[in-house]
Amino acid sequence: MPSYRPERVAELIHKELGQRLRLEVKDPRVTPISITSVEVTRDLSRAVVTYLPLGGGTPSPDLIDGLLQAARQLRGPIGRALRLRHAPELVFEVDTHLEEALRVTALLDRLAEERQTREETE
Repeated sequence: MPSYRPERVAELIHKELGQRLRLEVKDPRVTPISITSVEVTRDLSRAVVTYLPLGGGTPSPDLIDGLLQAARQLRGPIGRALRLRHAPELVFEVDTHLEEALRVTALLDRLAEERQTREETE
């Protein structure tokens, strides 16, 4: 029987983390980010948080260091807020799906242009 608990916990972590990053983290290195997803392992030991810096671009090394520190700072409070016996380790990763989608779209556009050019010359 499949367990949906990791998905439920991931959703709760997403909400709680978004609020706490905005309200509790006072580190100036942690600039506003958009949390795109949270995936929790089946044993609830690790939560991978994918994010994008607001305004786009690649995250600065300062932002990455700040999020690493914030992850350590927020792990316990999030675990207590969700009433988990063991709080999952928070791991922040940059979301690359948007970049990949843009690259694929550009490739498809180029192929469509080449096909149209080929049809016009025939």
